[in-house]
Amino acid sequence: MISKETLFALSLFPYLGFLWFLTRSRQMPRLALIGFYMTLVFVGVTIPAGIYAKVAYGESLANVDWLHGGAEVFLTLSNILIVLGFRQAILQSRQESR
Repeated sequence: MISKETLFALSLFPYLGFLWFLTRSRQMPRLALIGFYMTLVFVGVTIPAGIYAKVAYGESLANVDWLHGGAEVFLTLSNILIVLGFRQAILQSRQESR
């Protein structure tokens, strides 16, 4: 059985491939692309926060509200950037078609 930590680590490789293709395609709205990269920042913050939660509190990250919420801010920010990037692209496309 694969542990959830191993599965989490392995899931980064397909995501990095996804980012590579998005970046090379040059068709992704820039702000949305930044949002997808911000998801890596979320992962980068979540890992040490999870370790700290385990060491300092003996709990998983999900059970330490202030750490969990702090990490989730980065996921929220990345989602906002993705939505704003696609919104901007849609508005620009509509403007160009007029």
